[in-house]
Amino acid sequence: MRTIGIVLVVLGILVLVYGGFNYNKDRTVLHMGSMNVTATEHRSIAIPAVAGVVVLIGGIAFLVVGTRRS
Repeated sequence: MRTIGIVLVVLGILVLVYGGFNYNKDRTVLHMGSMNVTATEHRSIAIPAVAGVVVLIGGIAFLVVGTRRS
């Protein structure tokens, strides 16, 4: 229980600090014979701050329950 709580607290803090993550995706725009033209698309996935708060509170709850059971 404590390990799950610690992981959730860390994830909640990371979501609150970063708010999401970015990544690049390469896709082929033109394919003509042996020549390929590719384009890099920059994508981002935003994670709402509410989700970070919920995960953080859940992690704290796991830590409290894990401490009471020990």
